[in-house]
Amino acid sequence: MESAIPPYLRTERTQPSTMPPSHIPPFPAWTARFDPLVGQVVMAYFGVQSTAELSIEDMKPITHRFVSSSGPKHWDLAHCKDAAGFHNLIAIAYWSAPADFLRWRQQSGFDVWWNDPQRAGETVGWFIEIVSPTADRFETLQASLGAPEGVAHLAESLSDTVQEHGYWGSVRDRFALAQTDPLTGTKPEANSSQQDSSRTHLSGRQNLCLIRSGQDWGATRDKERNLYLHDIQPVLEEGMTYLRDQGGPLGCLSCRFMRVLDTTTGEPLEKSFGLAHFDELANLEAWAKTHPTHLAIFGGFMRYVRALDFQVALRLYHEVSVIPADSQCFEYINCHPGSGLLGS
Repeated sequence: MESAIPPYLRTERTQPSTMPPSHIPPFPAWTARFDPLVGQVVMAYFGVQSTAELSIEDMKPITHRFVSSSGPKHWDLAHCKDAAGFHNLIAIAYWSAPADFLRWRQQSGFDVWWNDPQRAGETVGWFIEIVSPTADRFETLQASLGAPEGVAHLAESLSDTVQEHGYWGSVRDRFALAQTDPLTGTKPEANSSQQDSSRTHLSGRQNLCLIRSGQDWGATRDKERNLYLHDIQPVLEEGMTYLRDQGGPLGCLSCRFMRVLDTTTGEPLEKSFGLAHFDELANLEAWAKTHPTHLAIFGGFMRYVRALDFQVALRLYHEVSVIPADSQCFEYINCHPGSGLLGS
């Protein structure tokens, strides 16, 4: 067992850890290990929005550009229907350096296409939500081996099982920067959005917290599949819907519960994830530790693994980032007012 924080990012703590003395996690988990030269990554969420159902073809103006030599090292496709009844199709792409992302934007023609005034006259809405955390500002965790998800596709390897796992506060303890920084969030300044006709650009929030937390039930069978689909998934959906519709007072700025799609056919996979922005890590922690919706999710999962004697085929993972204001870009074209971070 080892620390989730890699050796090259460890330093003397000035912020307290919440890990109990002699803690042993209730089940194993691993974190992604990145080459120390990967100092900053790009997590880019490209979205198309419509009142009508969307297909994989609607995302092609963006995704066909991914095949260029400067394209992302990995990308996913996912869909959700938001609180206003709009369909949202999102391509989530990962680059291992901001310079590579900038090169792609320019060489692929994305910037020219995105900035074309024609976008504002189309019948669909478009948005980009881009964050670029440094290596000390994001952490990953997965409960199984052999199936990386999200930013872990950029990793060099996986750790041994990690100790900072399985207790309240363990997310913060896995952040390298949290050894010396409380990661306190701030509200955006007044008039922090810029609007030009149908385009709205939002200024960043200091220490905005982004979590992508996923589930893959494709390998489950018989008793386990029944337990997941009937006992776990409905409670998970209820919690995500609560955050989406009533999460504002809890510090949740946006929440989408998304179904992952095959990037070639557009068919739904047996994968989902919650994608949420919080105004700061502390409010994500408070929701996880104290709110009935998350306690129901956590309690249900613990009953699930105990019923299966901790031998589960369900794959769980998450990635959490805390991003400085100058490493964020949120822009919306023709989107309804409650879209993404527009609603906040």
